[in-house]
Parts: sequence; C-alpha cells; structure tokens
Amino acid sequence: MALTTRFCSGPVRRREFLSAGMLGAGGLCLPDLFRLQASAADAGKPIDQETSVIFVWLPGGPPHMDMYDMKPNAAAEYRGAFHPIPTTVSGIDVCELMPRHAAMADRYSVVRSVAHTFADHGGGHKRMMTGRVPLTPVDTVNDAPATGSIVAKCRERQNNGIPNYVSLNPGGRTGDVFAQGAAYLGQSYLPFTVEGDPTTPNFVVPNISPLESVGKRVGDRMSLLGSLDRIERQIDASRLMESMDRYQQRAVSMLTSDRAKKAFDLSLESDATRDRYGRHCWGQRALMARRLVEAGVNFVTVIMENPYQSGVPQLKQGVYNWDSHAVNCHIWDDLKVRLPIYDQAVTALIDDIQQRGMNRRTLILITGEFGRTPRMESSVGSQTGVMQPGRDHWPQAMSFIMAGAVNTGLVVGSTNSKGEHPADRPLTPNDLWATVYRHLGIDHSDSFPDHRGRPMPILPFGEPISELLRG
Repeated sequence: MALTTRFCSGPVRRREFLSAGMLGAGGLCLPDLFRLQASAADAGKPIDQETSVIFVWLPGGPPHMDMYDMKPNAAAEYRGAFHPIPTTVSGIDVCELMPRHAAMADRYSVVRSVAHTFADHGGGHKRMMTGRVPLTPVDTVNDAPATGSIVAKCRERQNNGIPNYVSLNPGGRTGDVFAQGAAYLGQSYLPFTVEGDPTTPNFVVPNISPLESVGKRVGDRMSLLGSLDRIERQIDASRLMESMDRYQQRAVSMLTSDRAKKAFDLSLESDATRDRYGRHCWGQRALMARRLVEAGVNFVTVIMENPYQSGVPQLKQGVYNWDSHAVNCHIWDDLKVRLPIYDQAVTALIDDIQQRGMNRRTLILITGEFGRTPRMESSVGSQTGVMQPGRDHWPQAMSFIMAGAVNTGLVVGSTNSKGEHPADRPLTPNDLWATVYRHLGIDHSDSFPDHRGRPMPILPFGEPISELLRG
C-alpha cells in the first residue's frame, strides 16, 4: 500500500508550506528530514552514536555462482564461463574478473548461505531491505520501513550538522525505488537522496549549494517564519511550533555551514585517491560514502546499478542493472565490463576504511535482492536478436560480503554442489540485519507503532551471525 499519512494538520500547516518550499521543488528537502521528529516517540535505549554502515546495493540480483560461490566442478551448464582464482585466504576463491578481491580477501568475509522465497524484484527488494516478509510479492512500495529508516529513527536526536541517512542513488523517487521507503515511520525518515554521477562536471548535491545561491531565499523565508511565530505562538498551546522551529533551524544551520558541503565535495580528495576508487560513478559514489561516514553520517546506501556511464560505452548485449536474464543480456560479455568496475570500487572502499582506522566503527555490507539460477538459460536477446546465455532470478541461494567492523577473512555457510540451496548454516535476510543492528547498538526486538498504533518489532525474527561478531 502506498504511503498516505498526513502530517502536521492545524496551525502548523502554513509553516509546512514554507519549509517544503524553502529550498526548491523536487526531492526531499532537508527540513523534510528533520521536521516532525521532535514530536516522534523516543527510540528508547541509548545507542553508540559513533558507529556507521555503508550499504552497497546491487539491484537486479548479482550472480552468486559467477562471483563469490563458484562451482568449477559442476557441469558446464551450471559453472559458467569464468574460473575461480585463489585469494590470500584459504577457502575463499573469487571470479577471475575480480583480482583485487583476491589480493585482499583477509579484509572481508563472504556469506554464502542466505535464502528467502521472493523471486520477483519487488518482493525481493522489500524482503532484503526491511527484514520482513512483505505483504505482497511484487512492487517496491514498502509496507515496513527499510533498515536505513529504522536507523534514522533510532538516531533522530543525533545532530552532526549533516543528515543521518543518505542514499547515493542513480535517480528516481526515493521512497518507491529499491524499496527504500519509511512506511509507517513517516517521510521524515526517508534518506537524503543524492542523484546522478559524481564524475560529471555539472554534478550538484541538492540543497547543499554555495551560500550565495540560497542565502537570500533562506533569509526571506526565515524572516517570514519569524513574523508567523509572533502570531501563531499566541495560540500554540502545545508548543509544537517551537519544536518545529528547532528542526527548521537545524536544516538552515546545515545548509549554511561548511560541514555538509565539505563532506560531499570530492574535489577535496587527492587525485591519487580518486583514481584508486576509479573515475567512474560507482567508484566516486563509494568514495563519497566514505567521506560521509567520516563526517558523521550513520547510514549510507550506495546504489551500484548501471556500469555503462562515466564514459563506458553501452554494450548492445549489456544490461542496465544486475538482472542478467538471457533476454536482457549476454551475461558473460556484461560481466566482463561490470565486474572489473565493481572490483575496483568495492576493494578501494574496504581498503580505505581499514587504512583510515575506521574499520572498528564502520561496517560495509554488499548485497542484492537475490542470486541467479545455478543452471544456465539461453534465449534470444531483446537487443541483439541472437541466442545468448543468462541466468534467471534465484532467491533460494545468494551470497553477500561484509567488511570493516566484523571478523574478516571468513566464509560463512555453503551451498550444495550446484549452488542451488544452502548446504549448511542456512541464514535469512533477518540474520544479516540483526548483525547490522548489533553493530549499531540497536536492539532489534524494540518496536515502533504502525499506522494503526500496533507495536511492530524492528525485526520479527533473526539473530546476529555469530562468526562475524567481534568480541
């Protein structure tokens, strides 16, 4: 069901209009992220405000058997075209197209035994993003809050002069793309969304623009707000208006200070660092994520979807996201482009977090919504018109990696000889998120009320993955 909650009726309605228009139309403005939080229920238990998460999302479903769970001894119709290569850690082999992963396998752990039951992209997105079994198996409009929104709610009182929850997103509406919606928590817990390719000359972070370009508009509206205050405070017995003022001021303070602008400004990084991540949208988004958590952001989602940008020519037999059906792409040709870019961006992020001493407080999680069919398929490509190989959706088995604030150099779980289902240590998306919440100091048994006032636990089930937990 689409989110239809109304916010702040009554005497606050005019102020809402002003704050919504404060910094322009389109997208979620910073005041939208902060308003209403003063009247929200307290999260409860004290938590460690210094910990953070970088969540790299691979929409479409990355092929587990062509990346982190290769089966070289399986029949040809299962094992695929690429070979595994040994890494610095015994037991961890990765695809030959990811040599940087091979050189630093001691800095991440692979989990190979996650499974769920939602084979549609929409259902898979919701199942993975929320840790809940969605009410419907299709579409990406959440009926439960995404994990990032839960974190934003639990840390709503934190004020580092920068949003607590940011999504580096290729574009589109925040709430109903990739199932990042806040559901019953409300729109003030949606991420601050940064769209576009950071490598382009005209890249701009919305609402974090030079002071001279917004100062006059901010000043005019704040002056008008002050005039309204003198009238409305006389009738605002609930003092909600004063509470709203604090959040409005917090948004203005962020926009007129250097902290947020510097956090998003990649030009402050050396050429060597930017080259290390790769002068590509994925690499520069990963670098921006590191800068953001370093500046105090609690949860950053990095969308790595389309590799054919930043000067990379579009393959006729390639595909926009990781959805490698034969009808969509020639999976081997597409991966020859996609995996080297991914390999560079991800390993640079993992290595940089470690070198900067951030690996005790920052957890990196990389996953998509499901794996791909172990058995290959062939079909006529919609773009090429010729027969080509691919893999279909497969939630029965998938792999993900974690790095940073977890035990690394490990393989957790396994699949059977054909990569079809977990053979040992079967896990669910809830165990993944229970691990994340434990790192953040959030009790996943805590609850928030839904639209009907019913208490909804953060996770209805799941336990942290013990092998990954640091003592």
